[in-house]
Amino acid sequence: MRVGEIPQSLSILGLGYVGCVSAACFASRGHRVVGVDVDPTKTRFLREGRAPIVEERIERITAAAVASGLLTATQDAHQAISTTDVTMVCVGTPSRSGGGLSTVFLERVTEGIGRALADMDSWHVVAYRSTMTPGTCQDLLIPTLERLSGKKAGRDFGVCVNPEFLREGTSVRDFFHPPKTVVGATDERTEDQVLDLFADIGGPRFRVGIGIAEMIKYVDNSFHALKVGFGNEIGAICAALGLDSHQVMDVFLADTKLNISGAYLRPGFAFGGSCLPKDVRALTHTARLRDVDVPILSNVLISNETHMRRALDMIIEPGRRRIGILGLAFKSGTDDLRESPMVELAERLIGKGFDVLIYDPRVVTSRLTGANAEYIKDKLPHIGDLLTDDAEAILAHSEVLVAGARDAATIDVLRRATPGTTVVDLVRLPDAPARRSAGDYVGIGW
Repeated sequence: MRVGEIPQSLSILGLGYVGCVSAACFASRGHRVVGVDVDPTKTRFLREGRAPIVEERIERITAAAVASGLLTATQDAHQAISTTDVTMVCVGTPSRSGGGLSTVFLERVTEGIGRALADMDSWHVVAYRSTMTPGTCQDLLIPTLERLSGKKAGRDFGVCVNPEFLREGTSVRDFFHPPKTVVGATDERTEDQVLDLFADIGGPRFRVGIGIAEMIKYVDNSFHALKVGFGNEIGAICAALGLDSHQVMDVFLADTKLNISGAYLRPGFAFGGSCLPKDVRALTHTARLRDVDVPILSNVLISNETHMRRALDMIIEPGRRRIGILGLAFKSGTDDLRESPMVELAERLIGKGFDVLIYDPRVVTSRLTGANAEYIKDKLPHIGDLLTDDAEAILAHSEVLVAGARDAATIDVLRRATPGTTVVDLVRLPDAPARRSAGDYVGIGW
């Protein structure tokens, strides 16, 4: 079948919430769909035009799709796969007792797909919608498909991870109005073919690596869980203080510049500054005074400390003693040193006996006349002695350069660094993707 030609035919393996909704909705868009499940009750329901799940609008869509002849059901996966263009895998991936992912159902259906592919001469796409941890598709599922089919993924057949973003109760609505469509595939032909299935469905579309497509569902759901927990802890504190938590959160949610936005969500170094550490401490202290247990809020600073240690370990790991720190203020473009994580990092390196020199022209200037003069004199006199605004001096000194700022001065120093100098990037430098291929570069979260 030519990519971009509509309609395509699909076999959907697994008729739980995701599979049942996907089958009915794709059929309603004009695709021929064969639903497959080992449970005879589910396939019988579907053949009778009844949805095997309870969900808004699903009964009507299922009945119409079956009546049109576009949606059928069977227990014969091999036959369904062999007579369709795309196989979508929607089987469950439950937790094991230790919390890990159980791949037993994924492996079982993948083995069946591999055997079916062995008997096929035409191009076929295997699209995984099941939630799976990164590496599962590349390391487990694709090798299984190749071994049992005797064919090569990306050449003889396509494989992709196409995560779903369907919420129970609104899954039909979410199918037709998704927050995004994500495809991570072995090849461009597969990307095009799967994205074509969602033609005219809104929302941003992302072509990504397979591992990223696997990861995004976990990031989404973990953040959703974090938001629920955060909201509940704020509610508990507000209740103890006699405040209307919903009014508090109405004001909080109105801020779409900093609160409900992409602000502060890019991986990087630990937070610091004059507000965040102080206010988290104050709020958790207020909760303790009123016997309110807030484990999420109480562990925010612990998490920050863990990230600080992670950066320290990265700097120490190369085994080089002369360290150059680029940027000391808690935020690029300022000279504010109050609770700067870069100051704390420098303190720990000095305490461990490393030979540290610090380059931050803004702070050197403010040391002489600005608000930081007394702070450096009283709190950080030893660090003050290690400050320089001489780029040549930091370059001559450093075996390891630690990027703690993204300003032009820092980027210029890094551009002129001697080959072989280790660069530890805490800020995601503009050329981080290019640097990542070099052996002397390491980023803290990328």
